[in-house]
Amino acid sequence: MNKSIFYHAGCPVCVSAEQDIVKLIGAANVEVVNIGQDRGRIAEAENAGVKSVPALVTPDGNVLHINFGAAMADVKG
Repeated sequence: MNKSIFYHAGCPVCVSAEQDIVKLIGAANVEVVNIGQDRGRIAEAENAGVKSVPALVTPDGNVLHINFGAAMADVKG
């Protein structure tokens, strides 16, 4: 089974959303990626369709943008 991927940038909005997502779908079902720290995965997030963070990419490739924290352009600097 593929995991969902939760992308965030480490801001308080993102961290709060991360905690809720992990509680809702379980830590075993989601990979958490802090692109504020792991900047090498920004292109991966953009290629998946992430326009802002926090965002959850489902195993089927759907992108769920959650509680706007930052645009990808802001994350990239």
